[in-house]
Amino acid sequence: MAELNAYMKFRGNAREAMTFYQRCLGGTLHLMTIGETPAMKEQMPEAVWDKIMHSVLTSGSVMLMGSDLTGEEAYSQGNALTICLVCKSKEEIETLFTKLAEGGTVITPLAEMFFGLYGALTDKYGFHWMFQYSETQNA
Repeated sequence: MAELNAYMKFRGNAREAMTFYQRCLGGTLHLMTIGETPAMKEQMPEAVWDKIMHSVLTSGSVMLMGSDLTGEEAYSQGNALTICLVCKSKEEIETLFTKLAEGGTVITPLAEMFFGLYGALTDKYGFHWMFQYSETQNA
């Protein structure tokens, strides 16, 4: 079965917030800026290259992920939290994505990214979901 993890979006203070959560929960924190991500760096203005594109805090069985909201995606309470399913197989990600997309809106169709298979949608109840599968993560 897939794992369920929280993915938090911040108003430009993801580094500060994730560092705070690490101090509270312990564990290992990995931060990746927009400037460190070639594909994102090409698409975004230099003014946001220091913003967090993706972060992961792992402590025991706890995994918190997050990023800064940049560009046209404005902060609102409804999009501050995204449910992220880290799937165990390609079949699982395809099945779960298809089921949860029913009656909803696909934001990013399932596609191979530099980190693995990824997709995003808003379900029919208005909740935001991200789906992730990596063969190397599940090897």
